[in-house]
Amino acid sequence: MKKTQKTNKEKESNTKTQTKESEIFSSCSFSSLGLHSTLSEQLQERLGFEAPTLVQAQAIPVILSGRHVLVNAETGSGKTIAYLAPIIHYLQGYNPRIERSQGTFALVLVPTRELCLQVYEILQKLLHRFHWIVPGYVMGGENRNKEKARLRKGISILIATPGRLLDHLKNTSSFVHTNLRWIIFDEADRILELGFGKDIEEILELLGSRADESVEKGKSSEFQRQNLLLSATLNEKVNHLSKISLENPVMIGLDNMKMQPDSSVNQTGSLGSDVDEDLDYSIKSVNSSSGDYRLPAQLVQRFVKVPCGSRLAVLLSILKNLFEREASQKVVVFFSTCDAVDFHYMLLSEFQWSPYSQFEEELKQMFLKCKTFRLHGNMKQEDRRTTFTAFKTEKSALLVSTDVAARGLDFPKVRCIIQYDSPGEASEYVHRVGRTARLGERGESLLFLQPIEVDYLQDLEKHGVSLSEYPLLKIIDSFPLHSQMHRVKKFVSLESHPWVVSLQRELESYISAEPKIKKQAKDAFCSWVRAYTAHRGDLKQIFMVKKLHLGHVAKSFALREQPSLVGKTFQNHSKKRKRDLKQKQKGLFKKRKVASKT
Repeated sequence: MKKTQKTNKEKESNTKTQTKESEIFSSCSFSSLGLHSTLSEQLQERLGFEAPTLVQAQAIPVILSGRHVLVNAETGSGKTIAYLAPIIHYLQGYNPRIERSQGTFALVLVPTRELCLQVYEILQKLLHRFHWIVPGYVMGGENRNKEKARLRKGISILIATPGRLLDHLKNTSSFVHTNLRWIIFDEADRILELGFGKDIEEILELLGSRADESVEKGKSSEFQRQNLLLSATLNEKVNHLSKISLENPVMIGLDNMKMQPDSSVNQTGSLGSDVDEDLDYSIKSVNSSSGDYRLPAQLVQRFVKVPCGSRLAVLLSILKNLFEREASQKVVVFFSTCDAVDFHYMLLSEFQWSPYSQFEEELKQMFLKCKTFRLHGNMKQEDRRTTFTAFKTEKSALLVSTDVAARGLDFPKVRCIIQYDSPGEASEYVHRVGRTARLGERGESLLFLQPIEVDYLQDLEKHGVSLSEYPLLKIIDSFPLHSQMHRVKKFVSLESHPWVVSLQRELESYISAEPKIKKQAKDAFCSWVRAYTAHRGDLKQIFMVKKLHLGHVAKSFALREQPSLVGKTFQNHSKKRKRDLKQKQKGLFKKRKVASKT
C-alpha cells in the first residue's frame, strides 16, 4: 500500500512540474528567446509553433550565445527547430548578405535518408522569406553528379548522411567549406549505432573540427566553430563523440528535475557544468538512473502476450479493430527484417475475407480497409522517398517498417505504434514509440511478446519504462463470426478462440493458394529466425532460439509446412557454421600439439 501511495505521489509531482513547465513556455515567445521577428513569424505561420517547447526554450538562447551544446531530450520534443532556428537567425543577419558562392556555413549530419529529407523539408519552410540562404542535401542513393553540381553552385546549409558527405569531402574539389561555422550531429546515437563512428572521426579531421586536436595544438578556446550534438539516448559512444567534437559544452536536458526552466533561459551556467570530467559523470549517472529514457507523459504504453502460433491472426485483428474504431488515423508496425516487412505488406494489402458470411467467394472483401505502405533499407531510393512523402500526407494509413523509420522521423498524427517484433535494446524501444505522442499530442504503443519473452518487461523497467496489459480477449470477443456474436467461456485459451481459429485457417489457405506470397512467407520465416538469434548480451537469456517451437513460428507466417522444409537453407547454414567451428578448433588443437613438441 505504501509503495502505491508513493508512486501516486511521484506521478502527481511529475505532472505538476510538467504543467508548470508548459505554463512557463506558453507565456514565452520565440522573439523573447532572441530570434529575429521574421523568423519567429515563419515558425508560427509555416510550422504551427505558437510557443517554444521546453527543449527549444532551453537550447535556443544557449546556441545563440555561441557555445558548444549537448542536447539530450525525448523524441518528438522539437529538437530540429532548436538548432535550425539559431543558425538561420545568424545567417540572415550577415552584412553584406551571404552568397551561395561562399559555400557551406552549416552542416547537419543525420543517420538516415528519410531524416535527411525531413530536415531539408523543415529548412525549406523556415527559409521561405530568406531566399538568399540556400538549403541542400547529399545522401546515399542519390545521383552523385547532380549533387556535385549543386555543391559547385553552393549550398549555405547542408544536410547529409555521413558516408556520402565523406565521399564528397574526399572527391569533390568544388565543395567549398572554408566558411563552415556550425556542425550539428542530429540523432547522434543512431549515427554511431549504424557504424558511422570512423566516418565521423574522419569528417571531423578533414574539417579541422576535433576538439581534442585543437586543444593539443594550442588553439584559442574561443574559436569560431560551434558544434552541437543532439541525442535522445546517451551511451559510451555518444560520450566519446561529445569529447572529440565539443569544446567546453553546455548540457541541456540531462536532468530536467534539477533544472529550473525559467532561470535556464537567461543563465547558461545553470544548465549544466562546463567541465569534461563532469560530462563523463553526468552521462554515467543518467545511464544508471531509472530516468535514462524519458518518454512523453501522454503516451499510453501497453503490451500483449500472444502465443507464437497466433501472432499473425492477433496482429490482423488488432489492426482491424484500430481502423474500424477510428477511421482517420495512422499506425506504424515495426518488424525485425526486410523480408518480414515485404511479406506482411503483401498480405495486408491483398488479403480478403468476409467473416460475416458463410457464403464464401462472392462476398469476400478486403480484411483491412486502409492504405498500406512499406519502408525498409533494401528498397530503391525513389521508392523510399515516395513512401515517406505519401505516408506523411495521408490522413489514414498503415506503415509496415524496419527500424529505418524508428529515428527522428516526424510523421504527423501517428496514433499508434505496434512493435510486432521485439526491438531488443531498451533504447530502440524508446525510439520506436517516439514516432507517436509528438509535441504534446496523445498516442499509444503496443509491444507484442510471446509467453517465453515476458522477462523483457523487467529489462524495460530498469530504464523506467513500465507497460500495462492490453485487453486482447475483449477486442477479439467484439468480432462477430458469420453474423453471430460468439459466446466464449473465460477459460478458453487464445489459440482455441473461434475467431482466431477461423482467421488462422483462412490465412493459411490464402497463403498456400498463392505461390508468390508463399515464397515471401518462407523467406520471412528464415530471416526472422536468423534475426531472433542475433539478440545481444543479456537479452540472449530472454530471446532464446532453443525455447522456440519452430512449428509455431511457421504458423505465425501462415505456413502449413513443417519448418524443417521451410527453413532448410537456414538449417544448412547453421550446420555449416558448426562444422567450420569444429574444424577451426581441431586446427588450433593440432597447432598447439606441434608447438608443445617443438
